[in-house]
Amino acid sequence: MSQRSLTGLMALMLSVAAAATMTASPALAQLLPPGFFDRVPPAPGGQAAVEADMLSYDGVADIITASGNVAMRYSGYDLTGDRLVYNQRTGEMRLTGRAVVRDPQGTVYIGDEIVVAGEMKRATIRAMTLVNEDGSIITADNADHQSELETILTEATYSPCGLCIDTKGRRIGWQVKAAEMTRFKERGVVEMEQPSLELLGIPVAWLPWLSLPDPSQPRRTGFRLPGLDYSGTRGVELTVPYFLAIDENAEVLLLPTLMSRQGFWMGAEWTQRVPGYGEFEVSGSGIYQLDPSAFSGVGNTDWRGAIRSTGKFTPVKTWTAGWSYTAFTDAAYLGDYDITDASSIVNEVYATHVSADHFADVRVQDFLQLGNVSESAQNQQATTLPNARYETITELGNDMGRLEVRSSLINVRREADQATSRGAVDYVFGLEGEKTHLSVEAAWQKQFIAPAGVLVTPYLGLRADAAMYQGDSSEASAPADGSLLSATPIAAIDVRWPLIAHAGLDSHLLEPIAQLVYRGSDETAVGITNDNAQSFVLDDTNLFSYNRFSGSDRQETGLRANIGGRYQASFANGGWIELMAGQSFHLAGVNGLGIADHAQTGAATGLGDAASYAVLGAKGALGPISGGAKLQVDTSDLSVARAALAVAFAQDGWTLGADYVYLPAEAALGVLTDKHEVIGRLGIPLDDYWRLTGSVGWDIANSTWLEARAGAVYDDGFLVYGLNTKATPTAFEAGVVFKLKGPAGEFAF
Repeated sequence: MSQRSLTGLMALMLSVAAAATMTASPALAQLLPPGFFDRVPPAPGGQAAVEADMLSYDGVADIITASGNVAMRYSGYDLTGDRLVYNQRTGEMRLTGRAVVRDPQGTVYIGDEIVVAGEMKRATIRAMTLVNEDGSIITADNADHQSELETILTEATYSPCGLCIDTKGRRIGWQVKAAEMTRFKERGVVEMEQPSLELLGIPVAWLPWLSLPDPSQPRRTGFRLPGLDYSGTRGVELTVPYFLAIDENAEVLLLPTLMSRQGFWMGAEWTQRVPGYGEFEVSGSGIYQLDPSAFSGVGNTDWRGAIRSTGKFTPVKTWTAGWSYTAFTDAAYLGDYDITDASSIVNEVYATHVSADHFADVRVQDFLQLGNVSESAQNQQATTLPNARYETITELGNDMGRLEVRSSLINVRREADQATSRGAVDYVFGLEGEKTHLSVEAAWQKQFIAPAGVLVTPYLGLRADAAMYQGDSSEASAPADGSLLSATPIAAIDVRWPLIAHAGLDSHLLEPIAQLVYRGSDETAVGITNDNAQSFVLDDTNLFSYNRFSGSDRQETGLRANIGGRYQASFANGGWIELMAGQSFHLAGVNGLGIADHAQTGAATGLGDAASYAVLGAKGALGPISGGAKLQVDTSDLSVARAALAVAFAQDGWTLGADYVYLPAEAALGVLTDKHEVIGRLGIPLDDYWRLTGSVGWDIANSTWLEARAGAVYDDGFLVYGLNTKATPTAFEAGVVFKLKGPAGEFAF
């Protein structure tokens, strides 16, 4: 047998099965495995090795026959069978008797007979079984492949769960079947006769005929699989997508949709790729609503729509630039028509640099709320021009430590005050007007190992701030127009003494920690107004921090000591525990955390006093039990200022958990009643695949329930279905979950 003949033979034999690994289009991905129709054949020119009990040659008929335990290996492919016949005149090859082919990826093709003919352009497998490496199986009574034209599978079945029978003999998972499945390569379609879907071996859906786009040609111009949906506000929806390939780097997707309650909705998406650099997308949609009253608030209008554009480019390796922009007729449109479920969006243009020691990010941003938002409320949102950050780290030679530089520049504009009140306490999150703030901080630090293993890390730094504010705010807390220039020297030292002990396979770490931090300035509101340093909770995560404010507009000042420690343990049985505890003390100078803030930042933490609240954080896992806790204690009267606890148990399918939170009433924050709540969760396994779940939330302070959930779900690893319910004191909801899982992931209805 010539090398050239073997090359053509193998190429066609391994594509004839019509079941391989090429990315499927979304339309087919729900019914067929990825690459159902294509396998890349081996490159020509490889060497073939054939073994058999008997090898004969008929010189008159020009036929080579190998029989008895035939084994052939070619370019990583293995073929076995009882008999191999190759006719060199006609080019037909026939492998019979338990014919098996294994490809380099581990996929196994099994058939009673594999025939390659027609000058190596047609092949057939009789009684084909294809076993993928992931365990899924494709079968067909016959698989007929005509190169470049079509592939036909008769009585075809795809089973992501293999035989779909578990160890106890029960049917599981799902299967797709078709009396005939034909792929027309030139037309770019796949047609199925009598396709059906089986769940747990029971047919649940059937069509007389179905035509789908060819998954191996995802960019072919034409209609895509229609979609059917229902919404109470929009009615029954029928979408018939149309894909238009402009060229190899551009395409348009049209999404015409008929809605029984609202009329005709049109959406379109244009994608343009720039090879080697990036891509951008422009999309838009709109509708003339037949029944605007279905939507309350800003959505109750005739014409509605939106346009959106995004882009992302990498002009050089370390730089990324892009944009995201959305415009809409009303802020509720995107949510009402299921375009996004976000509560806000950011229109921005940006450029970002990332390298080993440098980070830079420059953005121009416009923040917008989504939902039933009025124009006046939208004016309260900020626009930044620009919002820029730069950070760099330099490791000094000769073990001289590290230099760090952090800087930010932000310009914030608002057309209206963003303010609210709670329990007669005002919260002002943004002021009408314009604020510009430049901040630069440079610091040096180095870790030393002192006698007895004590770790000492000195820190020296300098922070400079320049800010300007001009506004027309009507808020009483608004500052006067003006500017600020300040310089803040920073000196700190961190001392830790890690003590390590081992007891067999158990290990323990006890680490006392002490810090002294000095920030020598009287200026705490260095941004004049506070727009980016409003998030603040004192806990174990920021106890040992030199500046606990989340942004650059505020800073801590004065001399402060942070005292506490950490304990960690790792046990031989895999369990572990970590504890962190401590307290912060203000020793001298102006206490920046004691300065009133219009956003109430830092209030009710104790940090404004000489001694903060004491904090404790704990987390760990011991066998099937895991959990964590946080605690704040006001040491002036030993009252609990904040508490949270979470614990979970999981073993043999059983789950049990509880979350608890306690926040006492705090007049300084406008909180007039205690928050004292607990949520319990329970999961019970039933019959291997069925699972019952439930949870209930209880308001201890007011002796009433908050929310209850219950569900019953079947999940065998391939098929998921069930019912979930949710109840509150004022409403009840129920929903059905249905998912098909396979090697390519899962999709839900």
